[in-house]
Amino acid sequence: MIRQDEGMPFLLNFENVAWYENGQVRILDRRIFPMEKKFVYCSDYHEIIKAIQEMVTQSAGPYTAVGMGMALAAYQCKDKNQREQIDFLTKAAKELGNARPTTANRYFAITSRTLAKQIEALKNGKSAISAAFDDTLDSLNRRYFTMQKVGNYLVDQFPNNSSILTQCYGETIIGAIIRAAHASNKDLKIFNAETRPFMQGARLTSSCFQEAGFDTTVITDNMTNFVLENGDIDFYTSAADTIAMDGHIANKIGTKQIAILANRVGVPYFVTGIPDQDKKNKDAIKMEFRDPKQVLEFSGIKTTLEGVKAIYPSFDITSPELIGAIVTDKGVFSPYSLEDYKELGGEDFY
Repeated sequence: MIRQDEGMPFLLNFENVAWYENGQVRILDRRIFPMEKKFVYCSDYHEIIKAIQEMVTQSAGPYTAVGMGMALAAYQCKDKNQREQIDFLTKAAKELGNARPTTANRYFAITSRTLAKQIEALKNGKSAISAAFDDTLDSLNRRYFTMQKVGNYLVDQFPNNSSILTQCYGETIIGAIIRAAHASNKDLKIFNAETRPFMQGARLTSSCFQEAGFDTTVITDNMTNFVLENGDIDFYTSAADTIAMDGHIANKIGTKQIAILANRVGVPYFVTGIPDQDKKNKDAIKMEFRDPKQVLEFSGIKTTLEGVKAIYPSFDITSPELIGAIVTDKGVFSPYSLEDYKELGGEDFY
């Protein structure tokens, strides 16, 4: 197998996303990267659920973590009889698949497929651990390969020397943009909104682009209007945690307000990702609300007086009229014509 993480930044190397080995899954702790390169080690699949919920890994990182979690679950139950193993793995698939609500459909697609392969392996006297690990590695490779198509289509939209504004950390698409820009000899100037409260744009996205040699600038979230009005930005782009078939997308909170500001000054907004064909419209998007405490502190340091309250909606929903195009593995689509994408036929992406 030719690994599709070749030429990717450190954050996107397979072993640095989530990796099963010898009864443990290690996950790079993105909450403290790049200040520290440390891993969280999980010896029970419930610890992986907790790591996902606490954002040790985020964006597409949990897609890998839940797959490796199924390998870990198989290790945990390896001494049970076949029926007990299947019951244990079925329970693990459901729990891992629902680690976070907004993206549960994507997680569960992975754990359900992995479970089927594990059951088949057990019935054939083979290792359920290897079945899950191999399936997750194949999934990683397939996803990187597919997202490179998305990245190629996206970079095709950018003239040389364009300035690009990003939001949050789009995982694989960031590496795909980097490889596509290098392959086409395009110089891009990158602006990263810091993305509070976990600063994924500042810590993760900017690290990838800087490591790859791009002119990279971080702005605080409340500077976005200034750089847009100042004419510093040619394009705004983000990934999406969910793309409903009616053209509504859910992504990290703050995505919509940037889209509104970009639309006001005529900066095109390109969303990247694979449409969720099981979500017909925005009503199918389940919104996650996180612990408000995470807004009241930064890196473990409390930033408010006792008694101050907070809210923390994890995502917001951006409507199609604010989206210039949705860039997919099958080309560039209007957010109003995603049924055309569906007509091209679905592929096993996750």
